Amino acid sequence: MGGWRSKFIFLLVVYFAGFATAIYWLAPVEEGQASRLRGKSFASSSLRSGELKQSLKAGFNSDEFKKYMGLAKKRASDVSRYVKRKLEDKYQTSGSGRRDVYDTD
Repeated sequence: MGGWRSKFIFLLVVYFAGFATAIYWLAPVEEGQASRLRGKSFASSSLRSGELKQSLKAGFNSDEFKKYMGLAKKRASDVSRYVKRKLEDKYQTSGSGRRDVYDTD
């Protein structure tokens, strides 16, 4: 972000978003709606019944998740090698002998 005006506008947006969230959570609920929602919280419905646990196990053991995790690991490795190479080039051109600091292989 550039100047103080853009920072100020960003802070206003964040402040009013937080204020709107507080109003939403503190707003009164109609009587009929309150009785219908009682006992239907996230903790009581998902965590106690074990549905969340089963869902997470199924998600983490899926082939699609494993495929994307493999891709993420490969990309992280590529980025790591790229950054090391750029730092090596930077220190070779500047004449600093700090190559050993970034060499983890």
